[in-house]
Amino acid sequence: MSYSAVHERLRGGEARSWALEALARPGLTAVRHPLGFVCLPLERDGGEGVCLHLWSDSLSHAESTTSQIHCHSWDLVSHVLYGQMRNVHVAVTDAGADATHRVFEVVSGAGGDRISPTARTVRHATDLVEVFGPGDTYTLPADRFHSSVVPEGGEAATIALGRGRPGSRDLSLGPLGGGPHHVSRQPLDAEETALAVRLITAHLT
Repeated sequence: MSYSAVHERLRGGEARSWALEALARPGLTAVRHPLGFVCLPLERDGGEGVCLHLWSDSLSHAESTTSQIHCHSWDLVSHVLYGQMRNVHVAVTDAGADATHRVFEVVSGAGGDRISPTARTVRHATDLVEVFGPGDTYTLPADRFHSSVVPEGGEAATIALGRGRPGSRDLSLGPLGGGPHHVSRQPLDAEETALAVRLITAHLT
């Protein structure tokens, strides 16, 4: 099913039924994302993609080597299936001697993420904080720094739709002295993937 078809299902109030159909497919895979959630990639066509994102303490999660503050090279549409999601917008200002962070570029590939420091150093401050719950859909344009926060100990799942924007880059804020490095995506094994599917399904049925 294409990005557009999934988007139409969401607009038609069919997010829950679509998610259950997608989770029933054979051969699903899942990876631990460095931003702390489990990602189940479901659709990919060129610069468009659809994934399910799961936050749960029932599964171990990866740790970011930079920070939770990042911006995408793609426009995001996110639908909350269950739980609470805080979309924390972050104002980033270029800075010199008083900088607190460096901007890193993240280039993702089949083998993981290549993370490279840029010359840009910045300061940041929390801007708008949006809080979303089950059934809510929100959007975030490419190039907007933010973080996605689930309350500590909370369980949440979202449908994430991404559409690439030419000329934009995936960026993250990291330590001033951080160097270039590579982060491998950690796949879940079959048992863990089955658990992720059961956790989401249980909340939707």
